[in-house]
Amino acid sequence: MIYDFHTHTSFSDGTSIPIEMIRFAYAYGYKCIGISDHASYSNLEQLIGPIKRDCELAEKYWDIIAIPGVELTNIPAGSIDSMAKRAKELGAGMVVVHGETIVEEVEEGTNMAAVSSRYVDILAHPGLITSQEAELAADNDVYIEITSRIGHSLGNGRVVKIGRSAGVKFLINSDSHSHNDLYRGDFQKEVAMGSGLSEEEYNIIINSNQGKFLRKIGYK
Repeated sequence: MIYDFHTHTSFSDGTSIPIEMIRFAYAYGYKCIGISDHASYSNLEQLIGPIKRDCELAEKYWDIIAIPGVELTNIPAGSIDSMAKRAKELGAGMVVVHGETIVEEVEEGTNMAAVSSRYVDILAHPGLITSQEAELAADNDVYIEITSRIGHSLGNGRVVKIGRSAGVKFLINSDSHSHNDLYRGDFQKEVAMGSGLSEEEYNIIINSNQGKFLRKIGYK
């Protein structure tokens, strides 16, 4: 069973509407999918309600956990905490922050602001993450993403090395923008192994971290 907490739909720069993305995920063997479209104050209200309705529709008819979330993307670092709080107030089941990937001009300080916020659940593709940022993520129960997204995945090796030393909790996410990007077969495990995680560490993610994350955001 596949758990993937970071995907995009046509509500931002993906290709499928939320229910369609969830349907593909279910057909591919997913047990849980997080819809986390790119967001800022410009579209929080327009995103969360409709995505939540499709997630509820999917859960009513299919055996899948569908989480309505957002990915706060390229926003001022100083606004992350208050914007994440607002997203939760509007009904977001989880808040992902678009981290300091090495392939984009994400504002310096974004990683630090994300791991310091009690309203942020996942720091995605944090690029050249520092030991201090990783330690704060571990202390504040902010999960760190290992990604299969082209470009963003270039930082995976460092993220594993620094995160492992700090004791962070990892998740392996696709950052899918199309159903073609969703995990199938053993690809999620191959991403983990290719990033430098051990078999034991991969099993901890699959057998422990995913369940802990769901409980953290209010799912039983």
